[in-house]
Amino acid sequence: MSDTLTEVEAVEETVVEETPAPAPEAEAAKPVEAPAPKAEKPKPAARAKSTAKKTRTVELTLTVTGTAEGEWQADLVHGTQRVVSGLVIPAIAVAKAAKELHEDIAEGIEGVLEAARDQHRTRMEELEAELAKVKAQLAELSE
Repeated sequence: MSDTLTEVEAVEETVVEETPAPAPEAEAAKPVEAPAPKAEKPKPAARAKSTAKKTRTVELTLTVTGTAEGEWQADLVHGTQRVVSGLVIPAIAVAKAAKELHEDIAEGIEGVLEAARDQHRTRMEELEAELAKVKAQLAELSE
């Protein structure tokens, strides 16, 4: 650390030594003047006023949640105030909105919707099979 201080002092001494002192003859020839005022910092150039409207941002948080069964709901928060909570929305509306927002979002939503469709198809086939079985039993009782 002492090496650093020594180097700094050496630099300061060099700067002081390099500053030339006015010659005594030159001072005698010059008339005595008042000390010059300190130079003021140059002011930055005045900016032209923008004609653009200032945009005020609004913070809204929309949360859309869905289940594997294809049930969807939305929550909307404005700042810290909950505006809508648990609003049921149709799956087709979610799919359309996702397509409008971005392709990557649409792909993610479509994957969830397709899984829900598969689950509903499977359940429908099970119910159709059960219905056929019940119809056959009813037909046997009616004979």
